[in-house]
Amino acid sequence: MRRLLALSLSALLFTGCTVGPDYKRPAASIPTAYRGPVPEEQSAQVAASLAEQKWFEVFRDEQLQSLIRTALQQNYDVRIAAQRILRAQAQLGITRADQFPTVSAGADLSAQRSPKSAVLPPLQQSTGQLTLSATWQLDFWGRYRRATESARASLLATEWARRSVILSLVSSVASAYFQLRALDLQLEISRNALTARRESLRLLTVLADHGNTTLLDVRQGEQLVYTASEEIPDLERRIQQQENLISTLLGNNPGPIQRGLAITEQPHPPEIPAGLPSELLERRPDIRQSEQQLIAFNAQIGVAKSAYYPQIALTGNGGFQSDALTRLFGGPAGLWSFGGSLTQPIFTAGRIRSAVKSAEAGRDEAVLVYQQTIQQAFRDVSDALIAYQKNAEFRQQQELLAASAMDAARLSNIRYKGGVTSYLEVLTNETNYFSAQLNLAQAQANELLALVQVYQSLGGGWQR
Repeated sequence: MRRLLALSLSALLFTGCTVGPDYKRPAASIPTAYRGPVPEEQSAQVAASLAEQKWFEVFRDEQLQSLIRTALQQNYDVRIAAQRILRAQAQLGITRADQFPTVSAGADLSAQRSPKSAVLPPLQQSTGQLTLSATWQLDFWGRYRRATESARASLLATEWARRSVILSLVSSVASAYFQLRALDLQLEISRNALTARRESLRLLTVLADHGNTTLLDVRQGEQLVYTASEEIPDLERRIQQQENLISTLLGNNPGPIQRGLAITEQPHPPEIPAGLPSELLERRPDIRQSEQQLIAFNAQIGVAKSAYYPQIALTGNGGFQSDALTRLFGGPAGLWSFGGSLTQPIFTAGRIRSAVKSAEAGRDEAVLVYQQTIQQAFRDVSDALIAYQKNAEFRQQQELLAASAMDAARLSNIRYKGGVTSYLEVLTNETNYFSAQLNLAQAQANELLALVQVYQSLGGGWQR
């Protein structure tokens, strides 16, 4: 009879159904090509993407690579994300354990002695009990399986969130480093200009002392000196603050940062292959994270619907009990019990129905978030591709402007020394050349920052 009951329960368990909808990826509007500088017919034919490359293949400055490696090991956001994964793993283990029986053992041993009285002799008595109990909440309707499915999806979402943190960290370190090297170049330009202008001012002062030029020329020469010198303290402030930012990204206290290649020596591709838009759904960690969150919400619908159906529980106890420890494991000392229970909700004042509606609304919200994340991803790629191309074009024009301003400054100095023009012309052209140099340095940095933006938006950088 016991064998028959066990077989029946096993068949009941393994043929149990799982209520709630199975997950199906929602439809998403995917363009055939990214909007950007590449024609759509050409973009659709490109299979390889810049994001397929590892971050150390894209950023080839060895010092920058060293900074990124340090950040990946020490950055607090990455370490916090790793701890969240461990917590999600533990939560999955807790949820999954509900699918299995719980078994516990107990022991109760006691001894008692009564003193001798006038009527009764001394009495000594010992008792013992050893029990083993088991409880099993049958998952016939798939409640615990759906809960485990939800917990597993939450774990995967946490893992993709960690990869998203890594991608953001790699991009942040690269962007901060390129901006630091641009500030270094601007500081170098300012110091060189200050040195040259101080020498020019010294010569103007000598000429004025001998009556060969006017005091107005001296004052205008002083303006050139002050224009260059006022940039230096501000640039030094921004450089130290940028170093503090990078140090924080590395997980270190504020301090100096080692430099590698100059901003003008940083290698970067003239054109960027974007790849196929459909690949973005599998590569971007924020999209994968959003989808796993959707899977978790979808599984919660099954958990909520299972409350409509009966809950079946099995309990069993077995062991030994005796009024003497010496006879604890004797024949008549054995005991056992077995039982089952079934609970069917009848009236819950709409609690279960409301729980199902809440779970369905959560799933529908997650669908919208997933679709919104995809749409935002395509916008990020398009914006980044356009920015990279237009920043490159701007940098090229800025190079021409800086070369023209340099030549204008040279010619104005020749004209002034030849007595053809006033020093005001020199002042104007020197100021324009100085501004053009500073703007060119920032334009070179903006082009590299756009490269980082493209790489991040395409979902590259989290691969180790």
